[in-house]
Amino acid sequence: MTQHKYNNVAVIYGSDSSEWEVSCRSGEFVSSRIDGTLYSVFEIFARFGKWQLVAYRMRNSMKVILPEGERPEIDKTDFSVIISGEKIKFDFAYPMQHGTPGENGLMQGYLEMLGIPHSGCSSFVSAMTFDKFSCKGYLKDVDYVKCADQVFMRKGDGLQTSVKEVAEKLGFPVFVKPTDGGSSFGVTKVKTPEELPGAVELAFSEGSTVIAEKFIPGRELTCAVYFNGSGNVALPVIEIVTEHEFFDYDAKYNGFSQEICPAVLPESVTAMIQDASCRIYERLGCAGLVRVDYILAPDGLYFLEVNTIPGMTSASLVPKMLRTAGIDITAFLTMIIENS
Repeated sequence: MTQHKYNNVAVIYGSDSSEWEVSCRSGEFVSSRIDGTLYSVFEIFARFGKWQLVAYRMRNSMKVILPEGERPEIDKTDFSVIISGEKIKFDFAYPMQHGTPGENGLMQGYLEMLGIPHSGCSSFVSAMTFDKFSCKGYLKDVDYVKCADQVFMRKGDGLQTSVKEVAEKLGFPVFVKPTDGGSSFGVTKVKTPEELPGAVELAFSEGSTVIAEKFIPGRELTCAVYFNGSGNVALPVIEIVTEHEFFDYDAKYNGFSQEICPAVLPESVTAMIQDASCRIYERLGCAGLVRVDYILAPDGLYFLEVNTIPGMTSASLVPKMLRTAGIDITAFLTMIIENS
């Protein structure tokens, strides 16, 4: 690839959600791995409407970190910034905001209205996949993946009615989770009816809609898919083995889990999971890089959720998949940017 499409790549991190710190780690990692001989890279910290340039690296130059108090505000009218009196317009955005506004489509909607290309899914696909209930609606009738039975709750529905419906329809144990959000914030594994009201209230602290999902015993697996310019490609499958009840925040980020890559599975099962991941990517209309999470149960493969902005710290799942596949991360990011 001799000619590249973009010059000024803005990596946007920080977010309005509980995941904002993880988002910063992901954004800083991605920024550090983007090819500095091809692009100038600008790091934007965006939280609660305040967008500031925190660091930048002009092509073939060293990174400049701006001290607090000297960070220029981003001009949202045309997505630009002024550095040393010179106006720089960003011509490509790489959102790395886990949670709102990056993963629920708001940031993509802003960029689309300005006509600025960005990595990853469109605003509509981001919004639809971010809501676990909506996303499962797109997949409930397919034959290549199953969806666990669930009960949907909206704030104000009446807790007693919801608890009764969960107990009757699903039994126990169940997982109670906000329909939006990630990093396992607000998620509880509930084993008895008595624990349910507290779990529902915790989930509602993260958002206005909640699902209770039937517990499916099995192996937790994840697989990422990306578009390489000519087709969709699945990366190696990872199995997550956690010492906790489930892959919660502590297990994810504080080392209480093993992530086996590639997962020790029969070749036919690996191929089935990779194929299902590509088909889900196509059915949902995904773009760029996404990660799909599953439970492999005795009666089949159950879809858990899709992450349209998967974690990208050095310890995250996707970089592990790339290392296992022997793919250089800088070349990979160039491919994502050029094919967006």
